[in-house]
Amino acid sequence: MHLARFPRLRLAHLPTPLEPLPRLSEALGIDLWIKRDDCTGLAGGGNKTRKLEFLLGDAFEQDADTLVTQGAVQSNHVRQTAAAAAAAGLKCEVILEGRTGSKAVDYVHNGNVLMDRLFGAVIRSVPGGSDMPAELEKTAAEIRARGGKPYVIPGGGSNAIGALGYVDCAREIVVQADELDLAIDLIVTATGSAGTHAGLVAGLAVLGADIPVLGIGVRAPKDRQEANVLKLAKETAALLGHPDRVKDEMVVANCDYVGAGYGLIDQAVVDALVLAARTDAILLDPVYTGKAMKGLIALARAGTFEGQRVVFLHTGGAQGLAGYQGELDSMLA
Repeated sequence: MHLARFPRLRLAHLPTPLEPLPRLSEALGIDLWIKRDDCTGLAGGGNKTRKLEFLLGDAFEQDADTLVTQGAVQSNHVRQTAAAAAAAGLKCEVILEGRTGSKAVDYVHNGNVLMDRLFGAVIRSVPGGSDMPAELEKTAAEIRARGGKPYVIPGGGSNAIGALGYVDCAREIVVQADELDLAIDLIVTATGSAGTHAGLVAGLAVLGADIPVLGIGVRAPKDRQEANVLKLAKETAALLGHPDRVKDEMVVANCDYVGAGYGLIDQAVVDALVLAARTDAILLDPVYTGKAMKGLIALARAGTFEGQRVVFLHTGGAQGLAGYQGELDSMLA
């Protein structure tokens, strides 16, 4: 696995810390560690920065001048893409989908949306359920008609090029664990657009690290989520020159903790945010890491992780908390 073969624009503060969560471990009765990809630096950090390093490397190879991407209104990916464009001297146009249906002022204008505007992104809004690939192509066509050179990034930065960022994260985790003499039994991460989950699976498979990954779903049902992750993991492994390393059984998603839907929070999500914040001072987000922690807490209390050392991959997103202020105010004790 030789990632230097792929063009890359360095944007992230790496390596991110791998550290114990002593008070949360005590509260849950498990040996819990955290991989701090909320600390990647760009625009407050988050997992998309690793993906964007390879995506922007490819964009410059193609002589692009404008990044084009999409996401839900409070998209962490869109925030980090807008920041990456600003840092790299590129223009950025984004499409925000009203996926949750919320019209709350803080959701529509604060949090990540405010940061998108600060970074200079041109924003176009579309209703929930829109054909987002078609909307991306519409924007790209408009840029081409003006004489620009768009580089289209799928939602979440989740294609094989973007997933290379989490192949690199898999390598980083293994190196750090070896330096700490830390035997890892399981990695737990939120799984949504599939790139983070798929990159980890592909990277660990190519390395031969034999560390399983459990994705806690935030949107799709289990069968669809696992199919999306498996397809992308195999494509990523193929890009690395090892198409046969990823096996079907390596992809596992638990989608029992989605709740009412993507981006919709419930009391158990808020309880997870509170527990992480008031034990080891970890800030999670309501959409991804909050739901992943909701699932981890429930599984830990059910005895699922008994005798295991678990690493929780923190994918960032606390910048979106401000977009949920109204809902959180009414649910925080």
